[in-house]
Order: sequence, then C-alpha cells, then structure tokens
Amino acid sequence: MHTKTKPDWAGGDFLSRLVNVLIQTKPLYALMKQQARRVLINTAEKHGIAWQQTYQTLAASAAPSLLPQVTNPDVTYPDYYQVPFHAYDRGNLCWEAAFEAEPATYAMALRVWPQESLTWQAAQERLRSSFHQVLAAHGPAEVRDILDVGCSIGISTLALHRFYAQHQTAPVRTVGLDLSPYMLAVAKVRDTQGEIAAWLHAQAENTGLPDASFDLITLQFLTHELPQAATQAILQEGLRLLRSGGYLAIVDNNPQSPVIQNLPPVLFTLMKSTEPWSDEYYTLDLEGLLETVGFRHRITVASDPRHRTLIAQKPV
Repeated sequence: MHTKTKPDWAGGDFLSRLVNVLIQTKPLYALMKQQARRVLINTAEKHGIAWQQTYQTLAASAAPSLLPQVTNPDVTYPDYYQVPFHAYDRGNLCWEAAFEAEPATYAMALRVWPQESLTWQAAQERLRSSFHQVLAAHGPAEVRDILDVGCSIGISTLALHRFYAQHQTAPVRTVGLDLSPYMLAVAKVRDTQGEIAAWLHAQAENTGLPDASFDLITLQFLTHELPQAATQAILQEGLRLLRSGGYLAIVDNNPQSPVIQNLPPVLFTLMKSTEPWSDEYYTLDLEGLLETVGFRHRITVASDPRHRTLIAQKPV
C-alpha cells in the first residue's frame, strides 16, 4: 500500500492552496487564530491543567526581572521568527507566549492520544519517554555534553537531562538554547534546582559556541516552525558543534502519520493558521537534507501516533 509522503493540506495541492487563501483573509485569519487558541485552552481545562493559574504564577514570579539577565543584546531576530505564530502576534517574543507555554505543551501531549483517558501527566510522560526510548536504542551509549536547540521554557531540556543523568554513571552537562529571552527567563524560573548548565539566548543557526563541544544535539518540536533554509542552516551549525561520532536527534510532526494526514478540515485549517511554515516543513525531505549537510542518517521511527524521531550521526 502506497503511503503518502505528506498531508493533502500541505504543499502545493489544491486543498493546501485553498486553506492558505482562507488564512490570508484577515478577518477569517483572526477568527481562526482565536479558535485555535480556544481549542488548546479547552483541552487543557477539560483535563485539569491550570492554564490561568500557571500564567498568573509566572507573571508574579522572578521571570520578568530575569529578562535583562538572559537577553543577549547581540542577537538579531531573523525575519521568519518575527511573523505571528501560535496565535500570538509577536510569536515567541512576548510574555503571553512564555507564560502559556507550559499549559499549552501539556495540552498538546493530550491531543496525541485523544481516544485514551490519560491524565495530562501520563500523556506528557509518554510523549517524552517515546523520544528517549528511540535515543536509547539508536543514539549515543553515553554522553557528556547535550545541547537542546529551541528549548523554549525547558520542559524538553529538563526531561532529556534527567533521562541521561539517571541512565548513565558519568555526569552530564546540558545546555538549553532558544531565540526567545522571554522563554528562557521562564526556563530559569522553572529550573529550580539549577540542573541545566546554561540557558543560552542565541540563534540556532549561529550559536557562537565552540566547534566539537557536544555529544548530542536535540531539536524537539522545532523544525515544523522553520522555513527550509533555516532548517538547513541549523543542521549545518549542529554538525559543526558535534564531536566526531556525535548524534543529532529530531522529534517532530510526522508527515506520514495517518493521524496528521486525516485531520478534520477544521483542525488542519486551525493548525496552519498558527504555524506559518507548515508547507515548508511538510514538503521537506529531512532525511535527504541531513545527508546533504554531511550527517549520516541512521533511522527514522514513528515514535508516537503523531510524531517521528530521526537519529543522525556526525561521521567519525
């Protein structure tokens, strides 16, 4: 049976072009954007995720005062990062996005297994462990230094760090990198035990970090938010940062997932309205790009019903 490489609602297909026209109609776009946000909040509140309480707690926390400390004044924001996404006019460059990232992340995990009556904690654990299990089977046997690119508020970073800290005897040093200082300020507040070595404000394409300084680099739910040129530049930077034989691991939406391909029209339209680079992501041959950049693509696994994990290695 032939498997479609991407959903019909992405790329240059008629359905995709129709959805894009709708999104470019401003009154409709505003409505869709708010509806997409409402779907996520409803999912959260239905499962006991404290959306408003989390927002208020973080707003009253040390995060706002940490912004100058985490901000790198030399960072420039690429054009692709300054467009509205995730229903925020300023994308990730605002407090609203940073304060709502945690409950939104928990709600998204619940949407992976909608037919199961999971708690949000169980869904989150399953989402993270599905990625870690692929890493354990096909990634590095032991790591000293990890870089989590596009770390947001650090949920992925802390889970990854704890996974390796618990499963190996050698100490592990983990760095979280993101382009949003708002997200990083919240990450520092959430990292109550100081487990992460550094929360770094930098472009993933141009980190300023030294050559060959990491054994493992992860891109967790990042590439669907990027145009193809940015993905290529970030992979090239990753190759530079990895030690010989080091690993790159990507987890993100799976273009071949039946769940993704068969989303109801209302849902895929809402999703595209908040993800401006969807067409570029779903039409990208990511395995081919890894090889083009200089990685050795080892495996792609459907790690859960909606997502795939790709493991690649820097040649020795």
